[in-house]
Amino acid sequence: MKFNDLLDDPEDTAFTQEQRAAIAARSTWVSVIVNVLMSAAQITIGIFAKSQGLIADGIHSLSDLVADFVVLFASHHGQKQADAEHPYGHQRFETAASLALGLILLAVGVGMLWSAVQKLQSPASIPQVHVIALWVAGIALIAKELLFRYMLAAGKSVKSSMLVANAWHARSDAASSLVVGLGIIGNMAGYPILDPIAALIVGFMVARMGWEFGWDAMHDLMDRAVDDQEVEAIRQTLLNTPGVSGAHDIRTRKMGDMIVVDAHIEVDATLSVEEGHNIAVNARLRVLQHHRVLNLMAHVDPWMRPDLDHSANTKS
Repeated sequence: MKFNDLLDDPEDTAFTQEQRAAIAARSTWVSVIVNVLMSAAQITIGIFAKSQGLIADGIHSLSDLVADFVVLFASHHGQKQADAEHPYGHQRFETAASLALGLILLAVGVGMLWSAVQKLQSPASIPQVHVIALWVAGIALIAKELLFRYMLAAGKSVKSSMLVANAWHARSDAASSLVVGLGIIGNMAGYPILDPIAALIVGFMVARMGWEFGWDAMHDLMDRAVDDQEVEAIRQTLLNTPGVSGAHDIRTRKMGDMIVVDAHIEVDATLSVEEGHNIAVNARLRVLQHHRVLNLMAHVDPWMRPDLDHSANTKS
């Protein structure tokens, strides 16, 4: 499943920019609190219990904290209204934030990989891990999984790829805590090398997720279209507009988590220019009301009704 497939409802409940920002801020501050507590506990106990895996997991939580503040910054600036220099608004602040999240994850993951490889080069120096590290890893696993579910629900409710990316960042923490827990268990069972191996796996997971988020965000910055399902939903809304006989050449591009649409609609050729214009205005309003569309540019094409004689209209 692709990352953008997670935003799976083509026709969603409408939220104002202020509501979207409020939901983003609330869920992100919950994440900030959890990450502050978890990173402090994991790094402190990891040092005390001599667990490289737990320390790596704590650094991962610290990267979450940085990511949370990136989200808060982007959410604040992304809700600004359009101006002369940004006629389509500032929604792409969120896309840029998703790219920044990806780069943060990638950098943290590479750093973890390097640290783990260094430790694996001298396995004799790997110490025995204290049992308290296992308890902290278990608590972190539960806390991060609950945080993931809460943040994912918030992100999907407002169709925010930035919030969904941050939620999956929390899920990567939960997965890494599980791996770290298994590594600690192996270390305590007499296989000390399993703790740095757990740190190595966590680093790979984090780096991979950072690459995926960054790659998706870069494509969105290059005006990637939305999926076929969402395009078809917009087409149906246009076709259901009174006076619209057909719709074609529908083109979309993402503007943050909103969409800009260009479409050709067909109206009865015998109508006046004013009547055709009014139908186009109505079609645009319906699309904006029912979809996460920032703006729709409708081009009106004349349509000849097959049940009428149009010969009089074609005479010179």
